[in-house]
Amino acid sequence: QVRLVESGGGLVQAGGSLKLSCAASGRTDSDMAMGWFRQAPGKEREFVAAISGIGSRTEYGDSVKGRFTISRDNAKNTMDLQMTSLKPEDTAVYYCAVSRTLLPRVDYGSYRYWGQGTQVTVSS
Repeated sequence: QVRLVESGGGLVQAGGSLKLSCAASGRTDSDMAMGWFRQAPGKEREFVAAISGIGSRTEYGDSVKGRFTISRDNAKNTMDLQMTSLKPEDTAVYYCAVSRTLLPRVDYGSYRYWGQGTQVTVSS
């Protein structure tokens, strides 16, 4: 009963920046953690970042620490992922998701709702 729609993907050169956004609608619950995952061709889904319900706690995958920043605005039912210093290996489809838990989780099995994904391509 929750719909998630990602936006902001596109093509960017290595070293550049890109901001993704996730808009939630339906029977949302601001207490639940939210997160971003990505999946590149031929690879398994990879954890990127997650944030608690009120945004006080965050978790990041090792490959994006120091480069990506996750945030949320519960009044607007949105979640953002600010990506900087992008690398070709960041190329993937990025998905936003709502967790079954209050605190951020790194495992995709903890997430209840998923968006359709948005493509991010980083050229070298």
